[in-house]
Order: sequence, then structure tokens, then C-alpha cells
Amino acid sequence: MPFLSGYKVLKIPIVSADGTPAWPQLFPLSRIEQIREIVGHRHFSSQMLLEFIPPQRTRLDPGGLIFYDDEIDMHMARLGGHSITGCVLYWDPSSGRRNRDSSACVLLYRDDQTRHIFIHDILYMTVSDTEQYPLSNQCDQVLEFMSRRNLHNIVIETNGIGGGLPDIMRNCAMSRGFSIRITKIQNSKSKSDRILSAIEPVLSTGRLHAHMRIRQTPFLSEMLGWSPIGVSGIHDDGLDAVAGAIAQPPTVIRPTSGGNRTFSANTEFTV
Repeated sequence: MPFLSGYKVLKIPIVSADGTPAWPQLFPLSRIEQIREIVGHRHFSSQMLLEFIPPQRTRLDPGGLIFYDDEIDMHMARLGGHSITGCVLYWDPSSGRRNRDSSACVLLYRDDQTRHIFIHDILYMTVSDTEQYPLSNQCDQVLEFMSRRNLHNIVIETNGIGGGLPDIMRNCAMSRGFSIRITKIQNSKSKSDRILSAIEPVLSTGRLHAHMRIRQTPFLSEMLGWSPIGVSGIHDDGLDAVAGAIAQPPTVIRPTSGGNRTFSANTEFTV
């Protein structure tokens, strides 16, 4: 551009190629690594190292997932070696018809002290083309999913087909005598932006875990086939639901059992 003629570009990355911080008093290496862990490699590269990575080059490598086979201990609020501070149950609904998007309900646990996230289970739902009440059928599946895990809070995405789903869900729960609390959410960002901004930072920094049962779902195939610019014929229903769950404030989980305590009785009394 003519008005920039003669100007030079000054770029000072927060840390040099040899690992020397540009402003060690403000941003020592420990703080720089903390920033990298929070924002993920793509944002850190563009914002802190001034090396832009086009979003269309980003991929979601399943090899970055950390798999585990532990179950949650709600009394101690622990999942393996992690203290669990919250959970999110998120449902991204669809009609579930054949050759359409799947309906996906995701259960996440979080350790917000270390910023680790655990994809504990994903329920993919499809219904028969002859099913007269596909949404009621899915509500029953989700309620059964919640009942087995003693969950009573759920976030439902109400874009499109999900608009009337909370009322159907409440009616189905009432018929079962099952108490639920529904949070409604509408998304305005594009699906690719939601997936990229929610999943890539935790995946690229080694903080995204998945239960071994996730291997038996379409989720890993979705990761392998996903691209920010979209790929014809590739589904991303589970990815979108996981992204929605990561972005939601979690339901707080606290230990319900403390350690054993010893009490001493005063036996020096007169009858």
C-alpha cells in the first residue's frame, strides 16, 4: 500500500527460537508455557510467536487424545488420578433419521484445577424411518442414559429441530417420575469455528482425555475426517456436541465423603 511505503515491520515474538523470553520480567518462561497451555498451539503461534497458521490447515489428530478406562468416583470426586470439579451433559439434537445427521449427547468431566477435560461417554442416536415420534424416542434414550449415571442436569441446543425439545423432554421425564433441570442454549457461531476454538486448544496441549468406550463410537472417525473448510460426506455430530459441552459452564462436583475422623470422648464425669 502506498501510504506504508518506506515503513519496516517490527516483529518481536514473546519467546525467541532459542527459548529466550523477550520480556522475562513480565513473561518468564513459566508464564509463557502457561499461556501456551491455555490457548493452544495454533493461537499461541499466531498471537504470541507472530507466525500465522491458517485455520484451513488445522486438523484434529486422534493421536492427541489420552485414553483411560477409569470410572468416576463421585464420593471422592476423582477420576483416576484427577480431582473432578465439574461435569456437563450436552445434547446436540437431530432427527436421527437414516442418512441424516446423528443426534449426539455427550458427558464431559472437568478438572478445572489442571484444565483437563474428559470425554466420558457419547450417546449417538438414530431412529427408524418409520418411527412416528423420533424426538420422544430420543428423549427416552437420553433419560435412560442420565438415569444410569444419576445425572439430572442437561444442556440442550435449541437451534432448529431442538426448539421444542425441552418441553418434550420434560414431559417424558415427568412420565417416568424423573426430575431434570434443562438449560437451553442457542449457537450463532459457525460449526467449524465452534469445533476449532473449543477442541483444538485442549487437544493440542495434551489436556483432552477420552474413555476407552469412545473408541467404539464414530468419534475418532469424525476427528480423522474433519476439516475447517468442510468435507463432503463426513459427519461431525459428536465433534460439535463435544465442542458445545466444552464451552458450557459445568455443574459443580464436590466430594461427598471426607476422610475418617477420630473423636475423643470425655469419660471423666460423675453419675
